[in-house]
Order: sequence, then C-alpha cells, then structure tokens
Amino acid sequence: MRAIGYEKSLPITDDNALIDIDLPRPEPHGSDLLVEVRAVSVNPVDTKVRMRAEPEAGDYKVLGWDAAGVVVAKGSDVTGFEVGDEVFYAGDLTRPGTNAEFHIVDERIVGRKPERLSWAEAAALPLTAITAWEALFDRLNINSAIPGVAPVLLIIGGAGGVGSIAVQLASKLTDVTVIATASRPETRDWVLNLGADHVVDHSKPLAKQVADLGVGAPAYVFSTTNTDDHLAEIAELIAPQGRF
Repeated sequence: MRAIGYEKSLPITDDNALIDIDLPRPEPHGSDLLVEVRAVSVNPVDTKVRMRAEPEAGDYKVLGWDAAGVVVAKGSDVTGFEVGDEVFYAGDLTRPGTNAEFHIVDERIVGRKPERLSWAEAAALPLTAITAWEALFDRLNINSAIPGVAPVLLIIGGAGGVGSIAVQLASKLTDVTVIATASRPETRDWVLNLGADHVVDHSKPLAKQVADLGVGAPAYVFSTTNTDDHLAEIAELIAPQGRF
C-alpha cells in the first residue's frame, strides 16, 4: 500500500523529511479494525514526532493520527463495527500512523463518522475535540460549580482548532457564560456564531476587558495558546479558587 513516512528525522526543508513509500497492507487481529483511509488531518503532534522519533534502522516511521475512512476488515474480537462502516478517530501514538492507504486501529477508540460531515471535516475533529472535551469536563470540571463564583468560562484562543470546539461544547452542553478571545473581525464573528456569549481581544490587556463585561470574574480559564504572554492577566482576572 502507498504511505508517507521517513527513515530519519530531518528538517522539513530537506527533500527526504517525508517521502512516498510502499508498505505491506496490515492485517487486523483481536479488537483491530482495518480502515481504508479517506482523509487525515495534520496536528502539532505530527511535527513533534517527526523531529524527535527515529525509526529502527531499515524501517520507516509513518505519521498521522486523526483519520476518517471505511472499515474494510476486522479482527476476530470486534463487536461494535462491521465491514462498510464509516468511522473517524484519533489513533494510537504507539502504532503506525494514518498517512497511508490502510490503517489498523483498535475499535475501542473509534467512533462512527457523523453523516452530515465530509471526510475532511470528520478527519479534522478527533484530536481537537478530545482535547477540548477533556480540558472542559475532566480538568476544569466546568459542570461542577465553585461556590460563590460566577459560572463564567474564558477561552483564550477561541477561534483556534481546540478553542472553537471548546466554545461549541461549553455553549451547547452547559449553562456557563462563555467568553472567547479573538482579535480580527472575521474571527470575532466566527466565535460568536459558534455560541460564545462575549468576545474580548487577546491582543489587548484581558483583565479590564473581562471586568467591563459585568458578568463576574471567570470561574474557569482555558488557555489554548500563548499562555506565557497572558499569564499575568489571567492571574488578575480569574476568580478566587477559580480553575485554570
């Protein structure tokens, strides 16, 4: 099968940083699905692995974790999927990646592709959506109120990949007031259309902008980008006992 990978970690400017390769088509076993890949997306993890992870001598490293595709074979222990099912998922860092015609993935980390999404749209979701979900509901625990504190969430980087998913999850699945940051007219409109209640400009001091909204000091702050630049402002604006 066709795939894209590398033999040695090289600068991306090098012609051999990523190369076209031919690999055997993998066989599913146990709880594995064999997926014919229709679309993949690129994430920061791809660049970090490519820069640092050397394959064994004589082997290739294949990147790619997000994917959407069709199940074409399954292992003997699979119970949740059938051949022909359309799926999407974030893969497993310990296994070969999705930048290939066919990919092996454990059914326990696979979901059914939403029918109204294209292949590319579905492939763009898994890692960003998992990151946003875990940050909001597992780490910040925004469904658990902080006594005496306004149920307000500030998302720094609201128009980015993770931020834009977080805006939607928080606005549709909780009763918190969502403040998102964006600095351009088009990104302000974008996060408002996604469900943000308020937008502030992250290119300007945040604490005064948030205070001027009159909704109370945020109980929760989810900073997805440039946190070092905003840390002093976050410390000033977050509520006492707030979660960051």
